[in-house]
Amino acid sequence: MTTIRDVARRAGVSIATVSRALHGLPRVSEATRQRVLAAAAELHYVASPSAASLAGGQNMAIGVVAPSVNGWFVATVVHSAERLLRPAGYDVLLYSLGVDPHERSRAFAGNVLRKRVDAVLVVGIRPEPDEIAALSAVGGPVTVVGAEVPGWASVRVDDGAVGRCAVRHLLDLGHRRIAYIGSEPEGPAEPVASAGRRAGYRDELTAAGIALDPALEVDGGFTVRGGMEAMDALLAAGPPPTAVFASSDEMAMGAVHVARQAGLRIPRDLSVVGVDDHDMAELFDLTTVAQPVYSQGVMAAELILRRLAEPHRDPPALVVPTSLIVRGTTAPPAGSDTG
Repeated sequence: MTTIRDVARRAGVSIATVSRALHGLPRVSEATRQRVLAAAAELHYVASPSAASLAGGQNMAIGVVAPSVNGWFVATVVHSAERLLRPAGYDVLLYSLGVDPHERSRAFAGNVLRKRVDAVLVVGIRPEPDEIAALSAVGGPVTVVGAEVPGWASVRVDDGAVGRCAVRHLLDLGHRRIAYIGSEPEGPAEPVASAGRRAGYRDELTAAGIALDPALEVDGGFTVRGGMEAMDALLAAGPPPTAVFASSDEMAMGAVHVARQAGLRIPRDLSVVGVDDHDMAELFDLTTVAQPVYSQGVMAAELILRRLAEPHRDPPALVVPTSLIVRGTTAPPAGSDTG
C-alpha cells in the first residue's frame, strides 16, 4: 500500500512538506504543492493509519502531554500540530496532567505512552528528571514546546527576554512600582514560561536600581479568573502598583477587568502588559509581547515528522522571535511627564 513516504520520495520533498501540501497549509510554494498533488494522484495515495501501522510496525499515533487543554496557549499549539499530523496519517492522543501533583506523578510512573505512540509532543510543562526518563523510554522522538531539554527537539521563545521586554517598556514610560502576575514561584509545578518571565521581570527591575518587592509578585494560575484574583490581591495589599506585567494575556485580561471594576482608569491609573497576543487581545486593546503560538505547533509537528523519517538526525532547539505590540493599556503613570 502506498504511504506518505512514497509520495514524498516521488515528489522529492519531505514528509512534512507532503502533509502541508495535501492539507493546504502555508509555507509551501504553489509549484511544490502541485508536484505533491500530482505524485499523490499517480500513486493513488489515501492516508490509512491502520495499513501503515501494519506495514511499518508503527502505532501511527503521537502522544501529546500537556498540563491541560483549557488554556489558550496549549489549545492553540495542540490544534496547529494536529492539523499537520493527522493528514500525515497519525492519530493524536492527548494526556492531560491536570494540576494535582499526585496525578502527574502517576501519569508518568505508569508509562502510559509506551507501546502506544511513535513520538511524543510535550507542551507547556517543565519535565522533572524522572519524567524526562519516562518519556525518553517511550522509544520514539520527543519534541517539547515552551522549554528546552537536552536530547529532545524543542520550539520555544526566550522567556527571560519576554519578561525584560515587557518591564523595559513600562520603565521607559516612567513606571517604578510594577507588579508581576504569573504562577506559584519556584516549585516543580511552575510553568517554565512563568519562571523565565519572572526572572526577566526581576532582572530588568534590578538593572534599573529598583528593589524587588515580594508583595508585588502574585499567582494568577495562567487563567482569566486567576488574573482577576491576583489583581484583587494586589489592590487589597496596600498601595497599588502603577503597572502590571502579566505572564499571559488571559491573566492580563482578568487584571484589566478587576481594575476597571475598582474604578481605576486604564491606562492612566494602571498600565497592563500581557504575553501571547491572544485572539482577544486586540478586543481588549491590550499591550502585549506577541509570540507566534500557532506557528510553534506547526514547527513542532514538522520536527516530529522529520525525526520519524530520519531518526538519526540531531534534534534541533529552535527559538522563535517575539515582538512588543503597544496598544491602549499602557501609558505613562498619572502625573508623569514621561513620553
